[in-house]
Amino acid sequence: MTVRVLVVDDSNFFRRRVTEILNEAPNLEVIDTAADGAEAVRKARELKPDVITMDIEMPVLDGISAVRQIMAERSTPILMFSSLTHDGAQATLDALDAGAVDFLPKKFEDIARNRGEAVQILQQRVYEIGRRRSSPMPSRPAPSTSGTQPRFSSRPGLGNRFSSSDVTARSGRFSGQASERTEPASESAREPTREASTTIPKVERSTPYKLLAIGTSTGGPVALQTVLTALPADFPVPIVLVQHMPAAFTKAFAARLDGLCKISVKEAEDNDALQPGHAYLAPGGKQMIVDGRAGAARLRIREDSNDKLTYKPSVDLTFASIARVYGGDSLGVILTGMGADGREGARMMKERGSTIWAQDKDTCVVYGMPQAVAVAGISERDIPLPEVARHILRAFERS
Repeated sequence: MTVRVLVVDDSNFFRRRVTEILNEAPNLEVIDTAADGAEAVRKARELKPDVITMDIEMPVLDGISAVRQIMAERSTPILMFSSLTHDGAQATLDALDAGAVDFLPKKFEDIARNRGEAVQILQQRVYEIGRRRSSPMPSRPAPSTSGTQPRFSSRPGLGNRFSSSDVTARSGRFSGQASERTEPASESAREPTREASTTIPKVERSTPYKLLAIGTSTGGPVALQTVLTALPADFPVPIVLVQHMPAAFTKAFAARLDGLCKISVKEAEDNDALQPGHAYLAPGGKQMIVDGRAGAARLRIREDSNDKLTYKPSVDLTFASIARVYGGDSLGVILTGMGADGREGARMMKERGSTIWAQDKDTCVVYGMPQAVAVAGISERDIPLPEVARHILRAFERS
């Protein structure tokens, strides 16, 4: 299939540059360009592109307002180009709130070591978010704030210490090299199934979970907001979050979530003690490791110069450390995202006795990371995004 793209930017040079890069790919076609937000709204209405790439700061109508108007008329995958600054982070998060599904730095050298790699990342990202044209875009449900919340209890437990070298040495299955490409499902792959919203099964366990871990990438900011805003302030365990995101964005994103959620959310810092009712977002450009023992665990934030690790932060690395510290007493959830990061870390968690769930195909912006754990037989449930929080709350209900 060929993905049809509308390129929007007030810079003639940047429009030409993006157009040339996208047209180099056999499965992408730039059908037109626009120089401001108003022109983008009009051309989106007329041309009905599969994907729109959008600048934020433009004359006549800015990118955020254009996203809002386009999404009100026809749900369309929109990729924002952003500057890696504090103001750029805030504006990009506003664009995601308005309906954009993903973003990339406007300076391509910020996303890759060379031009060839940058070209591949841009082409792959546009293709993956555009291939959803054959099915409806995921809805963005408002989190429910009504009803009675379950009551919770938690007990501390023991775990083992973790050495990050254990992950890269793991029997050849995890080399740290996670492809950006979404792996195609085999014919024997388990198809995700929707469970009726009124029949969420209880998780039968002899011991309670002591940690919730969530990993995500493309589409993750909206998905995390949907899940976390539905959790109560007295959520009984710590929550560890890994979202593929640049270093300039994670602090602003954590602060935004903290303002929206009943639980506390922060960008993780080295030596943070994990506390119930608190969520810790891995800082961009670094690795987050869970260390110590369950009930008294702390976070280690490490610089990472390892060229073998594609993702910084890496879901695999964080989940592997959780497997060592918490054994089988954790619940891991893989949400929307490109590639397969999280599969091997989730496998290690499951081998220790933990539970792994994945977001279902129909509600993912990109069904890559959840597909990877589903096809490998690691996830036990494939859950629509609007139902994820309810499944989590059910798993932590007091017996």
